[in-house]
Amino acid sequence: MSKLMKSLPFRLALGVAIGIIAGLIANESFMNLVVTLNYIFGQIISFCVPLIVIGFIAPSITKLGKNASRLLGVALILAYTSSLGAALFSMAAGYTLIPHMSIQSAVDGLRSLPEVVFKLDIPPIMGVMSALVFSVMIGLAATWTKAVTVTKLLDEFQKIVLEIVQKIVIPILPVYIAFTFCSLAYEGTITKQAPIFISVILIVMAGHYIWMALLYTLAGIYSGRDPRGVIKHYGPAYLTAVGTMSSAATLAVALSCAKKAEPLRDDMVDFGIPLFANIHLCGSVLTEVFFVMTVSKILYGALPDMMTMVLFCVLLGVFAVGAPGVPGGTVMASLGLITGVLGFDATGTALMLTIFALQDSFGTACNVTGDGALTLMLTGYVEKHGIKHQDLHVDL
Repeated sequence: MSKLMKSLPFRLALGVAIGIIAGLIANESFMNLVVTLNYIFGQIISFCVPLIVIGFIAPSITKLGKNASRLLGVALILAYTSSLGAALFSMAAGYTLIPHMSIQSAVDGLRSLPEVVFKLDIPPIMGVMSALVFSVMIGLAATWTKAVTVTKLLDEFQKIVLEIVQKIVIPILPVYIAFTFCSLAYEGTITKQAPIFISVILIVMAGHYIWMALLYTLAGIYSGRDPRGVIKHYGPAYLTAVGTMSSAATLAVALSCAKKAEPLRDDMVDFGIPLFANIHLCGSVLTEVFFVMTVSKILYGALPDMMTMVLFCVLLGVFAVGAPGVPGGTVMASLGLITGVLGFDATGTALMLTIFALQDSFGTACNVTGDGALTLMLTGYVEKHGIKHQDLHVDL
């Protein structure tokens, strides 16, 4: 029993349950405390994310040596192909299903959350994308110049980041998730938005699972390894993503899960998981495509024509690679496409942001879980091309 209580999946599930129950019975005074603490915990997690990105990606690149540039290219191709495929799959589902659906566009009567009483702002040392680019450049430059001192420094920094993950980030995640679901339950999103949530989200979630199944099947075929050895460890990462709605905030747990997966090479985990957390957003892309088609039908009475949607999907895949792995990152990065390519007005954009936010957690969970499949593909690639295993001696 004590082992169950200490397990991360149990603590995450318990946090969700306690948060919902507390939110349904909470008064405004209690919610003042909840939103304030949730804000502070969110700031702490956000601050740690760039450190995690640098701490894992840069040292991994230095250890990959002359193969680093090639593997970066392969990772980018995998991420873009997955996002584009998910977008086209969602587009096909939209043309098939949306004309036969009846969806309400809005529900009134939600309670407003209290204002944060005390804002303790802890801005990250840099943005997530800046950390990603910095890691890549430093790692590649250190490899090209054979900078021994910098390489050792990055190794030491990785050990420091690991301690931060183990002692700070993972312990506060269940509490952060509990506060998040408490807020959702208090304002009524979980109850009053249920008709919208269920009717659209179930279809999108089915798409998520189909796409993840396809990714893992292809990864298993290519790598020659059983993908179930990866999937079975991803429960905590999936639950964390549902609670945080952020690939970046889920990164620590995703690394922990991937480390336990026997089919994945450790060096590819340290290189691939932090990288894909920021450039692989297949679940968010799949969701956004289906939702823009739904909103177009609701507000403008018709679906966009097919060639317009194909163009939107191709460009959205590019934007997804550059979108930050934060809540709503994909849709925020692609607002220019929504207005420019699809011609949405202010009302359409606002509705799109609202309905996307309702399911952002499940799209993020698909993103995070899909990262394991792409890392399995990377594992297959390095083994097929004779790239030697780099013993990184990193344990979570």
